[in-house]
Formats: sequence, structure tokens, C-alpha cells
Amino acid sequence: MTTHLKSYFTNRSSWALGSIFASVGILFGNWVTWIPYIKQKFSLDDGQLGLLLLSMPLAATLTNPFTTLIIGRCGMRATTIFGITTMTLAFTLPVNVPHIWMVALSLGLMGLGISITNVGMNTCVTAIEQQENVRIMSTSHGMFSGGGMMGAALASLLMGLKVPILLHIGMVAVGILGLVLLVRPSIMMIQEEISPNRQQARFTWPNRVLVGMIAVSICTNVTEGTMSDWTAVYLRDVVQANDFFIGWGFASYALFMALGRFIGDSLIPTFGNRKVLVTGGIIAALGILLAVLVPLTFSAIVGFGLVGAGVSCCAPILYGSAARTPGMAKGAGLATMNTFSLIGFMAGPALIGLISNAHSLSLAIGLVAALALLWAFLSNRVPIY
Repeated sequence: MTTHLKSYFTNRSSWALGSIFASVGILFGNWVTWIPYIKQKFSLDDGQLGLLLLSMPLAATLTNPFTTLIIGRCGMRATTIFGITTMTLAFTLPVNVPHIWMVALSLGLMGLGISITNVGMNTCVTAIEQQENVRIMSTSHGMFSGGGMMGAALASLLMGLKVPILLHIGMVAVGILGLVLLVRPSIMMIQEEISPNRQQARFTWPNRVLVGMIAVSICTNVTEGTMSDWTAVYLRDVVQANDFFIGWGFASYALFMALGRFIGDSLIPTFGNRKVLVTGGIIAALGILLAVLVPLTFSAIVGFGLVGAGVSCCAPILYGSAARTPGMAKGAGLATMNTFSLIGFMAGPALIGLISNAHSLSLAIGLVAALALLWAFLSNRVPIY
């Protein structure tokens, strides 16, 4: 079940792309661990924090329709490098700026970089899979999750040790930019797929095939957005965990997501897309219920880890399926699905904050379990390629 990993890490192009996926995860894992710091610094309540957190996915959603045009004109390789560089530079801003509107703007710039990088690197993965007849999508997404775990764990450690945030952020950004320079030559070696329709590639409204995938993806994205933006706040405010453990909810989630994705390229062909999606929704629901019904540090970390395992293979399945949608230009199926599914990622943090303000954070997160069961139900009824 893990023999494909040897091929992945000995292939120069896939390893280079995996490094980009991991870099996005490292940046994101660091950021989500510092969300409670932002909340405290600007004296925000849960509703205000939820609205602030809209900035990143909103910018990503607005950018997404244009990513196919960027790929069509600049190529998937250059788009990937430009996106990760933009995201890294923007990453240094949110925790260092003095005004809340600057935080929102900085998160918007991060969202722009994430959107461009996301479509660019996933298009590269699809190209390699088609050109070399291999499966690397799930493992590549596993690299993102592994990076997220590393970033969250590192940020928690440095936060517990009271390392100045400017030094912390600077070290991470310099390290990521150095890694991008290192792998850039290997990424530029990936063969671009040039077709007569390349210049006409554009965002299009979803066809009937994509609509079902979008519905499932909205549910998974709400779940992912909740885990990303609220686990650290939940551990600090509800569980009242020690500072050293505030980031471990997301770290556990990212760890089990990474493990699931690393075996996903073997797991998915064995059991099939549909069965993996259904089982994942059930596991995610159970994990959320464990975390909110037993609000202790250990049980919350374990529960969030189960959510990571449940959601692990969803994005690889849905991204790969969207990218293979018949009758759409290169990158268009992926960009179109992502534009609509990001609504879930965008609405999730805000809705959690508003429900938390009205009732409690435990109830708000607990309601996501119902969405996980809904994605399990829908996965039995929608076309997945």
C-alpha cells in the first residue's frame, strides 16, 4: 500500500511539486495557530473573528475564475511558482500589521496566492498523471497536510517558548522562499500541455457533471475551514489547553489527513472513489462529536485527528475528478469546481463565529458533524470519475 511512495519521492518532478504542496501547508499551519493571537490582539469576539477570517477565502474565491486564464497565458509551471512566492510574502504581514483592516488586506493577499498556487500545482499534478500514467494526486495533497502538521506544531512550540513572532515568521518565510528556489528548475521541467484551445481556456459555469461534485465539495470545505480556523480557538477558549497544545488540534488533524493521503493513491483504486468518500464522511462526523462531547485536551486532539482521517482523500478525489471532466478546457473543470466549493470554505468560518456568538463554539463546531454526514449521503448519488 506504500510502494508508490518510493516512486513519488524518487521522481524529480513529483518530489518538487510535493515540496510546493508542503510549503503551502507549512505557511497555513503557522497561520492558523496564530489566529487566537489575532483575536486577543484586536479584542475580537467570535463573530468579528469569523468575519475577519472571511478575507482569505473570499479573495481566493474571487481570484479563482481568473486562474485558468493565467495558466492559459503563462503556463501551469510559472503560475505555480508565482503563486507560492506571492503567498509566502503575504504570509509575513497579518500578525505584524497594526490595524485590523491591514490584517484583512493581508489575508486577502494570502488568499490570492493560495488560489493561484492551488490551481497551478494541481494542474501540474494532473499533467504528470496523464503523461506518465501514475497516481500522485493523493500523495501530493498528503504533502500539504504533512506541511500543515509541521507548521502548526512548530508554531505551537515557538509560541510556548515565547519566541518573538517577527523572528518566527521571518525564519519560516526565508526557509520557504529558499525551498522554492531549490525546486524551481525541476518544476520547470514538467511538460506543458499545449493545445489549440489553450489561449481560450476560461472559467465556465458548471455542467451537470460538476454540480454533484460541487455539492460534496462544499460540505468537505466547510469541514476543512472549521478545522483550520477554529481548532486553536476551541482548545484555548473551551478546553482551556496549555499554550503548548493550542496548535495540536490542527496538527493532529493535519497529521491524520497526511497519513490518509499518503496511502490514498493505493487506497482509492482498491476501494473506489465512492466508498472512500462515504466512509470519510462518517469518520469525520464521529471525530467532531468526540471533540465537542468530551471537551478535554486529549479527546479534542484525538477527535480532530479523526476528522483529518475522514476528510483526507476527499480533495484528491474531487480535484482529480473535476480536472478530468469531459468537454472542458485544461484547468477549467478544476477552477470552476473550486470557485463554487470555496464558498463552503469562505462561509464556514463566518457561520461558526456567528453561531458561537449566539449559542456556543461547541454547538457551532458540532453542527459540522451533520454536514459530514450529508457529504457521505451525497457521495452515494453523484457522478465521481
